[in-house]
Amino acid sequence: MTFKKTMTAMMTLIAAVTMTCCVSNTDNAEYSPTPNPTLTTWKAGEKVSDKDVETFGIEKCFVSENISDSVFNVMKGKTYKDNCTVPRSDLRYLKVLHRNIEGETVLGELVCNKAVAADFIDIFRTLYDARYPIERMVLIDNYNAQDDPSMEANNSSCFNFRFIAGTTTLSNHSMGMAIDINPLYNPYVKQRTNGTLYVSPESGRPYADRNRQFDYKIDHNDLCYKLFKQHGFTWGGDWTSLKDYQHFEK
Repeated sequence: MTFKKTMTAMMTLIAAVTMTCCVSNTDNAEYSPTPNPTLTTWKAGEKVSDKDVETFGIEKCFVSENISDSVFNVMKGKTYKDNCTVPRSDLRYLKVLHRNIEGETVLGELVCNKAVAADFIDIFRTLYDARYPIERMVLIDNYNAQDDPSMEANNSSCFNFRFIAGTTTLSNHSMGMAIDINPLYNPYVKQRTNGTLYVSPESGRPYADRNRQFDYKIDHNDLCYKLFKQHGFTWGGDWTSLKDYQHFEK
């Protein structure tokens, strides 16, 4: 009788352990890490860890999307002005990752023409993998579509329906076919007829001297320059009447 009771107790214990193990294994199989909400809501300008990116999935961090109502509401009256002649359907909202100068991963965003969206996705993925530094990449609408404050913040941007400064000619930015990269350190430079030098942004004047060595500098040896050229873009640094070192366009 005692032996039977002992065996019954042992069998009950084994069954309980087996049940616990099965539940634990099932739970582990179904477990998945929770993505960082900064990534799921795509808060451009925010930093995330490499582990966050791995959990979220890097393939979801380099995407081209139609312009959603929420994005369009940010653009209306700013980059997408009342007189804008570019159909909304011709534009794309891009999500990309980029590295800052410290090597940290930052969420980036831009609006461009659908004709160059695939180029940008490929270029920025390669730059990210190479740990190429881009300080900031948020919609220029955050600066009320004004170039100067955006450039002062070293913000890289693309679409902005506007005229070339001092002219009635639409900029290629108006079509979403031009992009400015790290503009503070790669300024627009033009020699005036009176011999003085016009630099935009003004705080980028120290970087108008391209013989100097400094971070974020774009030149012919630069990976950013090489990638945009490979994708068929021209570089403002190669222009003769003026130099726009931040600027690439198709």
